[in-house]
Amino acid sequence: MNMSARNLLLLFFLASLWGPSFLFIKVALEEMGPITLAALRIGIAALLLNLYVIPFRKTFVRKRKFWRDVAISGFFAQGLPFILINWGEQHIDSTLAAILNGLTPIFTLVIANFAIQEDKMNFTKTIGTLLGFGGLLVLISPSLEQGFTGSTMGILAVSAAAVSYGIALVYSRIHLKDAPQFSAPASQLLVASLYVIPLAFVLEKPALGSFSTHTWGAILFLASLGTALGFVVYFRLLEKTSASFVSQVTYLMPAIGVVLGIVFLNESLSASAVLGGAIILLGVILVNKSGTINKKLRKRNNPITTPSVKLYSFK
Repeated sequence: MNMSARNLLLLFFLASLWGPSFLFIKVALEEMGPITLAALRIGIAALLLNLYVIPFRKTFVRKRKFWRDVAISGFFAQGLPFILINWGEQHIDSTLAAILNGLTPIFTLVIANFAIQEDKMNFTKTIGTLLGFGGLLVLISPSLEQGFTGSTMGILAVSAAAVSYGIALVYSRIHLKDAPQFSAPASQLLVASLYVIPLAFVLEKPALGSFSTHTWGAILFLASLGTALGFVVYFRLLEKTSASFVSQVTYLMPAIGVVLGIVFLNESLSASAVLGGAIILLGVILVNKSGTINKKLRKRNNPITTPSVKLYSFK
C-alpha cells in the first residue's frame, strides 16, 4: 500500500474515532450528569495519554509559562467544550450535535482573523464564514419559533463549544506552537482534570458504582479511543501529511455522527437540519480551500512565513 493510501486510511480512522463521540455521549448521559461525564473522559484520557508520552521525553516541561498556557488552552480545548457538548446533548439529538460541531473551523477562522496576522479574512473566507452562520441560523430557526426552549439552549451550548474549540486552536497556535510533540495535549488534559473532576464531585456528587456496564463502555470509548488515541493518530497524520489534509476530518466527522445517531439511536433529521448541515459543510469547504491556497501562496512568496492556524477540532 502506498503512502497516500495509508494516510487516507489514517484520516478515516481518525474520523471513526472522533465521529462516534456524539453517540457515546448520548449513551453515557442516560446515567450521569454532563460535568461528571466530562470529568471521567478527561481524567482517564489524561492518564492514558501521559503514560504514552512519558517514554518519549525525559521529564515534563518545567517552564511556568508553558503550564500557564496549557491551563488556559486546556480549559477551552477540553474542560469547557466537553461540558457544553454534554449539556447540549441532554436537549438535542446526537445527529444535530455532530452537525453543529462542524462549525469549529468557521469560528476558528473568525477568531484567527483578529489574533493572527497571517490569517486575515479574504473574500472566499468571508463567504465561507457567512455560509456557516447562515447554516446555524437555519438549524436554530425552527426552535426559535417556539421561544427559548431546551432544544434552543442545547443548540446554543454545542455552538458555544465550537467557539471554545476555536479559541483553543488559535491560543495554542500562538502560545504553544514550539512545545514538544504531545506535551501540550497531554498537559492540557492533565491540568483540565484538576479542575473538572472536583467540580463534578461538588456539583453532581456522582455515585460511580451505580453506572451500568454499557455506560462505562461509552466512557471508556470517549476517553481512550475518542480522546487519547485520537490525539496520537492526529499527530501522526500531521507528521506524515499537512494541516490542510488533516482538516478534511471536519467533513467526515459530522457524517459519521449523523449516520450512527440514526442507526443506533433511531434519531431523525429534519429538513432544516439537512439544509443547515449542507450549508455549514459548504462554508467549511470554502474556508479550508481558501486556507490551503493562502498557505501555498505564503510559502511561494516567503518560505519561512509562519503557517496559518490549523482549521480542525479537538473532538
